[in-house]
This record gives sequence, structure tokens and C-alpha cells, in this order.
Amino acid sequence: MTPGVSSFTDFLRMHDPSLLPSGRSMGSMPSTSPIDVPHGTTIVAMKYAGGIVMAGDRRATMGNVIASRDIEKVFATDEFSCVGIAGTAGVALEIVRLFQVELEHYEKIEGVLLSLDGKANRLASMLRSNLTMAMQGLAVVPLFGGFDLATQVGRIFSYDVTGGRYEEYDHHSIGSGSMFARGALKKMWQPDMDQASAVSVAIGALYDAADDDSATGGPDLTRGIYPVVAAVDDNGYRRIDDTELEPVIRTLITDRTTDSGGYRGVGGHS
Repeated sequence: MTPGVSSFTDFLRMHDPSLLPSGRSMGSMPSTSPIDVPHGTTIVAMKYAGGIVMAGDRRATMGNVIASRDIEKVFATDEFSCVGIAGTAGVALEIVRLFQVELEHYEKIEGVLLSLDGKANRLASMLRSNLTMAMQGLAVVPLFGGFDLATQVGRIFSYDVTGGRYEEYDHHSIGSGSMFARGALKKMWQPDMDQASAVSVAIGALYDAADDDSATGGPDLTRGIYPVVAAVDDNGYRRIDDTELEPVIRTLITDRTTDSGGYRGVGGHS
């Protein structure tokens, strides 16, 4: 219990490495063996005039089976940042929880918030330590974003399984439906759009991804299952409530009924 390093991950590594996600043993299983576990799919993020919006669909798949219809993949990591997860769902959720504690631990030890660059670097280090698990098929690829208090702008960071960190300057998407979501973002995103427009674009991009990628779940009006959408600005993290999303989603679906191409369905014009 003696205060020491500001990194909770390093503290845990010194105290009991087996408690870390990367410290779990896979036994004698060959690294080439396929592991059938739930996987999270598509996450999108973009900048808008006052910060960033991040959104994720709710489907998790296990091979050709829908493992979950209402998994959450976008989480607040602290007051001014959030993370979206794609890849092996169980390991990703462990890393997210550890990352949340990591940032809280730093703030308590140092008495100040870690900078946004520092947060992005800490997440990269955690992913790098998970490389052995990734090589056995348990890869995690997050999308991180937040509001930079130093520069007063929203920023987005993507990663690879080795812990490589890359800043994205307008918008980005990860997961199985990312190719389709990125195509939609390229058409619909505009510089200096407001938060409401960014939310509509995020929902439209996920809708396009679900239209072409079977692993990405579209909005389910019957069950009342909608994407998780969050915004981070100078007021901090805020999850957009389903009551705010429902009219946007219903308008999108109505517009797509007469415009299957989808461009006008999110407020654009051909």
C-alpha cells in the first residue's frame, strides 16, 4: 500500500503479474490453434467543432454466430477521454477496466490529470504488453479519443496490435466494418460541424457498415437496441441518451427507404 510508481499497471506487474491480462497463461495450446471467442466489431470516431464523437455498434460475433446483440464497446476512461474496442471482447474489456484504473491511479498519485498524449501513450504500452496474447488470436485494437485541455481541441488515436500509436486528424474507424464506415465518413464528414451533425454522421456510418458487414449490427428498433454514442468536449465525457438517438435513427431509416445510396439520409445532398 506504499505510494510508489504513478502507473498502476507497473505497480501490478511488480506485485503480481498474473493479474494483468497479458499475464494469463494459455497453457499448452499451440499458437496456431483457432480460438472461438466473442469479437467486437465496428467503432467510428470523428472530430467536430467542439470536441470528438465516438460511436460503436452493439453486436459481438463468434464465427458466424451472433454472440451478443447488446454489448457495449465505447467507454469513458476518465472525465475527458473515451475508448472504443474492437477485437477479442473479453480481453478488450479487461484492458479497458485496467486503463480506467491506470488513469485514476495516476491522478491520485500525482494530483493532476495525465495529459491526453500521456493517456494515449499509456494505452499503447498496455497493448504492447498484450502482444503474446494477440499472437495466439486474442488481439485487441482500440480507438482512443478525448479533449486535450492543453490545446482545447478534440483528438483521436488509433493503434495496432504491437502498440503502435497513430493520431488521426479528422475521423477514423476500426473493426470488421471499418472499410464501409470509412467510406461513409469520407462522404459525410465536414470540418467544423456541430455535435448534433457529428452524431448523425456517426450513426449513418455505422448504418452503412451494418448494411455490408454481417458482423456489424444495425439499430434494432424492435428490441430498442441502439449504437453507443459518446461526445467529449470541454465539459467532459457525455454518453448520448437513447431518447436523443431514437429520432435521429428513425429519420435516417425513413430517408434510406427512398434513398438506398444513403447520402441524403444523413442530411447531405447529391
